Amino acid sequence: MIDLHSHVLPGVDDGSRSVEQSVRVLRTFAMKGITDVACTPHLLSSQLAAGFPPAYDAAWAALTAVAPPEVRLHRGAEVMLDRPVPAAAAERVVTIRNSRYLLVEFPRMVPAEIVGRALYEVIQLGLVPILAHPERYTSCTVPSVRAWRELGAVMQVDATTLTLPRSRGDRARDIVRHGLADILAADNHGDERNVATALEWLGEHEGAEQALLLLDANPRAILDDQATYEVDPLPVRDSLWRKMQRMFASDE
Repeated sequence: MIDLHSHVLPGVDDGSRSVEQSVRVLRTFAMKGITDVACTPHLLSSQLAAGFPPAYDAAWAALTAVAPPEVRLHRGAEVMLDRPVPAAAAERVVTIRNSRYLLVEFPRMVPAEIVGRALYEVIQLGLVPILAHPERYTSCTVPSVRAWRELGAVMQVDATTLTLPRSRGDRARDIVRHGLADILAADNHGDERNVATALEWLGEHEGAEQALLLLDANPRAILDDQATYEVDPLPVRDSLWRKMQRMFASDE
């Protein structure tokens, strides 16, 4: 499995606080079968012209020197689109593994129209925006996610939200059920979150093929700077009501 959204770069944002903490997380990832992790610390779009801050470079050097060899680390960033993306972003300094793919996020209350306009600006620079955790945004609906994908954006759902109750969990499940998620990621902040938690939920919903695409094939395509694969909707479960309808129909 491959996780392209994590905050395990130590001491640079609200994620892992130390190299030791990051190493513990990565060892857990390895035990869960995770082979590749993108370190994606927070950045503002206003910082993109300058590239990674020196502190990020130092943290990267410190972590890669002692990281468990079972997990390959890749550089990237999670960019808050707080203002128009500068043209310098096209140089791919903070994209995932220097690919076309740029992980982006928005404030939670952002209107869907603003998300669409900002994603379009990123695409105009020759980049492919990966929208982090769309289920967090109150404007997220199945139609809005379809519209964002039609622009050319990739959807990254947080794996752990698939088992959450209420609105955020409902939105995450709707995105995956409709085949609108492209990848799953943990958004680990030095804690216990990992993408393996999605396997049980997908298995319960007959999503073995979707799991392969969401957790391996599509993240791998992004690392290789290739196009992602389409993910089919999950099979519709046969409800008790539908079974009763068929039973009564057969008696007529």
